[in-house]
Amino acid sequence: MDPVTHFMTGAVLSRAGFNRKAAYATLAMTLAAEVPDLDVLWSLKGPVAGFEHHRGWTHTFFGLPFEAAVVTALVWLGHRILLRRRRSQGTVRGRRQAATAPIHWPRLYLFSLIALLSHLLLDWTNNYGIRPFFPFNPRWYAGSFVFIIEPVILLLLLGALVAPPLFGLIGSEVGARRTPYRGRGWAIAALIGIVAFWGLRLFEKEKAIELTREAQLRQEPTLRITADPYPVNPFQWQTVLETSLVYQTATVNTLSDAVSSDPQAGVFHKPATTLPLLAAKRSWLGHVYLDWSQYPFVTETEITPDGLTTVTFRDLRFVYGTPVFGRDRSFLSATVLVNEDRRVDRMEMDGQVQR
Repeated sequence: MDPVTHFMTGAVLSRAGFNRKAAYATLAMTLAAEVPDLDVLWSLKGPVAGFEHHRGWTHTFFGLPFEAAVVTALVWLGHRILLRRRRSQGTVRGRRQAATAPIHWPRLYLFSLIALLSHLLLDWTNNYGIRPFFPFNPRWYAGSFVFIIEPVILLLLLGALVAPPLFGLIGSEVGARRTPYRGRGWAIAALIGIVAFWGLRLFEKEKAIELTREAQLRQEPTLRITADPYPVNPFQWQTVLETSLVYQTATVNTLSDAVSSDPQAGVFHKPATTLPLLAAKRSWLGHVYLDWSQYPFVTETEITPDGLTTVTFRDLRFVYGTPVFGRDRSFLSATVLVNEDRRVDRMEMDGQVQR
């Protein structure tokens, strides 16, 4: 999911009751909910390096205890700095005025771990997936029922964070008594709403797959079918049907039971293996891409004026257009340029060149 969703999820989780059990719970859980995405720093070494390590060990069950320890240590360090500053200013009396909840570091570690688990859960729901058992099991797992940026979830989380202070402000204007830890009910309602939204999407995903199977788009036997979500609308899906010879994509509306597929643009014939394709698949980028991709489509697209063969990698789960990524862009595509000696000349990921 996007960083904003992760940050707000950590804050809403804290407001659901954890902030009553330990001071700094909201700070720790908000930070922890986004910490796994620090693996984006691998992109400093190039787009292929970033792609290889994205959702790597920071998104694993093995890495979470260490990340929770780092978050707890950072909050403890901030707490010590705050105390030292108050002592220097002669305000030691205000040590515990920041929160009525006790300072309890083991609880804070546990709460950070829960927020970290929320990050893995959210990332699993979309079709990019995670490797939670890496390095012991490198398999990717993806729920593929929530779009990577989901406005419905964002609005639920935003409402849970904005509504309590807004109503508190209205209450102060009419002289109502201020209560600590406002917003617990709103937070719990938002979390229940998200889970209910997930349940609806899971149900509609299975229905989209079944509708595609019943539509009999191909005469040859079907090997597998997957469905991938659009944002906001839980009734609209893209499905990918695979046979031994082709992939065929379709747009499914589960509300009207309509299945539509372009007999030309929606059909992807599996290409024969050529020497440039083989060289590209054996490259660093090719190895990383094929390890991650569930519906890879690798083709020779053109020969450049320099005599380089362009090999394009696409995952058919991401070829459909959305308002977020546009209608003509193939998201998460990659290219490998192979010279006449069948050596890799250049690698690109989403248009960015690996140096």
